[in-house]
Amino acid sequence: MYTLKVFIVKRDIIKIDEEKCNGCGQCIPNCHEGALQIIDGKARLVSDVLCDGLGACLGHCPEGAITVEQRDAEPFDEKAVMQAQVPKYVHSESSCPGSMERVIAAPVSLHRAPAEESPSELRQWPVQMHLINPGASYFRNADMLLAADCVAFSVGDFHSRYLKGHSLAIACPKLDHNTEIYVDKLTALIDIARVNTITVMIMEVPCCGGLMQLVRAAIARASRKVPVKQVMISASGAVLKAEWV
Repeated sequence: MYTLKVFIVKRDIIKIDEEKCNGCGQCIPNCHEGALQIIDGKARLVSDVLCDGLGACLGHCPEGAITVEQRDAEPFDEKAVMQAQVPKYVHSESSCPGSMERVIAAPVSLHRAPAEESPSELRQWPVQMHLINPGASYFRNADMLLAADCVAFSVGDFHSRYLKGHSLAIACPKLDHNTEIYVDKLTALIDIARVNTITVMIMEVPCCGGLMQLVRAAIARASRKVPVKQVMISASGAVLKAEWV
């Protein structure tokens, strides 16, 4: 007889304070993995394997009842998420706000600037968070831009308007693995590289909010303070929000 072995790992996962939760359900649509349900008038985490631990639901709880904790849990299982969402795919056009299909009408332009008139403002390599070295000289006392992977494809003037004069790191809080190392690197960038500012550019989709959660976790660990600006971009490239946080 074979016994199914369940692997347990220590990882980030959401925690719900039942005393604070009023069952309003505002967190439900922002958990596109389907890990949350309202049961007996309270929001409940129905399965550890459905929770990616990014906390996209955190900012949508008016009572502050949802936090992220690190504890022993089964690993996040994307296949289980897909299976849980099969009924949603059958009955709706899209179950995830971030993956909703849309057609973006590009503005008609009679003049396209030649490539040589729009030079790259990238000042270093590599740029992916798993690959960057916080001790690299180009991060020292720099203004840092931390951008979600999709941002540069949505913002037409990304290089001239946002990247110019900044050291860059890119990441996807939804698809990247082992993002705990990102918190360590961001903490080192604040304390060791002593970056001047951090601008965080994210898309409007809920899962992108996980990038800000990583930055906030690093700020909580760091021994010095650094100004942080959040810029939220729509799928069509419009700036929806730009504020210091």
